[in-house]
Amino acid sequence: MGIATHMGLFLDKPTIGCAKSRLSGNYSPLGEKRGNYSLLKEKEEVVGAVVRTKRGVKPIFVSPGNKIDLDGSIKIVLKCTGKYKLAEPIREAHIFVKKIKKELF
Repeated sequence: MGIATHMGLFLDKPTIGCAKSRLSGNYSPLGEKRGNYSLLKEKEEVVGAVVRTKRGVKPIFVSPGNKIDLDGSIKIVLKCTGKYKLAEPIREAHIFVKKIKKELF
């Protein structure tokens, strides 16, 4: 289980894992078009998907956290992306953490 699943269980809410880099697993190449995806597998178990959110940029890694399936996770992530590669909630969190780190260090 990843952070999204742990948070979902703790909060009893639906959650989705979304990352810029692969933590584990293997996948087949995917097309360049927005919305193309490839299943991310750990041995034979599907653990997520590698999703193209924007043409011409590296894909992101999506996994269902809690109370949601993989198809729903992919659909929501694609609805939350537009101008940028990352889903907007993740992008905003990343910007916030960078700001805090800069202030602290």
